[in-house]
Amino acid sequence: MAKELSIAEKLKQLYELQLVDSETGEIEILKGELPMEVSDLEDEIEGLKTRVKRLTGDVDKVKDDVTKHKTNITESEALIEKYNKQMDNVKNNREYDALSKELELQKLEIQLSEKKIREAQKSLGGKEDTLKAAEARQGQKEKDLELKKVELEKIIEKTEKTEEKLKRKSDKLRKKIDERLLNAYDRIRASYRNRLAVVTVQRDSCGGCYNKIPPQIQLEIGNRKKILACEHCGRILVDDHILSVGKEPKEPKVVAEA
Repeated sequence: MAKELSIAEKLKQLYELQLVDSETGEIEILKGELPMEVSDLEDEIEGLKTRVKRLTGDVDKVKDDVTKHKTNITESEALIEKYNKQMDNVKNNREYDALSKELELQKLEIQLSEKKIREAQKSLGGKEDTLKAAEARQGQKEKDLELKKVELEKIIEKTEKTEEKLKRKSDKLRKKIDERLLNAYDRIRASYRNRLAVVTVQRDSCGGCYNKIPPQIQLEIGNRKKILACEHCGRILVDDHILSVGKEPKEPKVVAEA
């Protein structure tokens, strides 16, 4: 059966875990907002790609419509030429009227197609400008992303081994700590931006919220007989020498007499 740890030993384990987690936190601070910025840029680029694709489709459709209208004009002009030739050989008024109507109809078709071409070309100009702007924005964002990735990769390259080492150390410590204490530790850490759950008393004050700690409480913290929390912020309090718990005192050096 495993030996029950003393309160002092439990506090030491918690404080050691806090130191490891704080060191990991410093690396995260070094990375800053870069991971989030990279993710946001990737999302934005995907959105721009979708927009560029849609705009490209719109531009292609307008161009196709212009081509169709031009083809209609060519076909109508060919028919007009054909009907004009037939007009030279009409035999009666009925044929003449029929050909005249066909000629008029083809002329109207040409006018309508020309109108649609003008409208399409006007629309095309605006769509092409919007497409160019979207492509330029996408290109710039891709350059920004590349720079951010390089910056982040450099930091990761520098800190990767340290992070892995700290992760192993944190996991090892967490396995030793009582589950109830560990849950309390995680809950307190999650409550504060600086992620401090275990702090020392500094200048008679809590190392987390800087509120004064009464002398009697400081004495109890130093005795390490029970786990005490700051009455203002709820952080677990330890004394400055908590890491010395369990260490053998060094023997004084014996100086030989002359």
